[in-house]
Amino acid sequence: MPTVPAFGPEAAARLATMADVTASDTALRRFLHGLPGVDAVGLEARAATLGTRSIKTTAKSYAIDLAISMIDLTTLEGADTPGKVRALCAKGIHPDPTDRTAPKVAAICVYPDMVKTAKEALHGSGINVASVATAFPAGRTALPVKLADTADAVAAGADEIDMVIDRGAFLTGRYMQVFEEIRAVKTACLRPDGSAAHLKVIFENGELATYDNIRRCSWLAMLAGADFIKTSTGKVAVNATPPNTLLMLEAVRDFRDAVGVQVGVKPAGGIRTTKDAIKYLVMVNETLGEEWLSPHWFRFGASSLLNDLLMQRQKLSTGRYSGPDYVTVD
Repeated sequence: MPTVPAFGPEAAARLATMADVTASDTALRRFLHGLPGVDAVGLEARAATLGTRSIKTTAKSYAIDLAISMIDLTTLEGADTPGKVRALCAKGIHPDPTDRTAPKVAAICVYPDMVKTAKEALHGSGINVASVATAFPAGRTALPVKLADTADAVAAGADEIDMVIDRGAFLTGRYMQVFEEIRAVKTACLRPDGSAAHLKVIFENGELATYDNIRRCSWLAMLAGADFIKTSTGKVAVNATPPNTLLMLEAVRDFRDAVGVQVGVKPAGGIRTTKDAIKYLVMVNETLGEEWLSPHWFRFGASSLLNDLLMQRQKLSTGRYSGPDYVTVD
């Protein structure tokens, strides 16, 4: 199987300047542990300060529509059926059936066996199909199984792959193993025509234990070829938080400054309200600038968020508060 250069030929050439960093396990360990330590108090204080920012009505309307357009609308349950996936796709295309001006979502995220169903339901909509892979959410299976899982999803039409790292390997310091696994999954994202599904790498921040580990994992994933770095699966107690997302935003900023490659960020899990979403958008704008305020570079993995955004959107439009009965239940 041919190797897929991280980010494509031009970016791969830029990354070549850091080839010595990933030349050996010792070099990679030295680099990751040489990254500046995280000031936990300062990070949390900065995230809290950004969370107090308020925006006016016109800006709020823009922010709500932007947040809707950044959602990866997701169903990842054992009871998923083709009918449920088709219904979710219909909602993704027209989130508010009473108002066709509501923007569509960025992607529909499903298990690999539901990719074909989602692809057919979304045909012509411009919405991507994302698929979790690599034995999501635990990632506890052999690498060949993970690669087959990924290849099956890509063959079925997945535009994006959300993979989980081997947290056990990372936490025991086997950084090169994690690096090589991400690279192998990147290769499995290759299509016969030479294009590739975008790769989102999920850390599961709640299991990484420290901010320093989140910073190291961010750099490790980006060096290995991640198109996006993602906070969590949404399946554990601690998922996306303002501080751990801010830390990842700072990492992608520093990575672009160092290498010239832009990487996206996806917080997932625990973001449920419009107020929460706006806090994250303010954080992106203040940390990375307007360039990252796009579904190409920032996503929300938070399906329950969509209904609250729609209710707030209806309130701004009509002047009246809407309740849960005014939106569809996923």
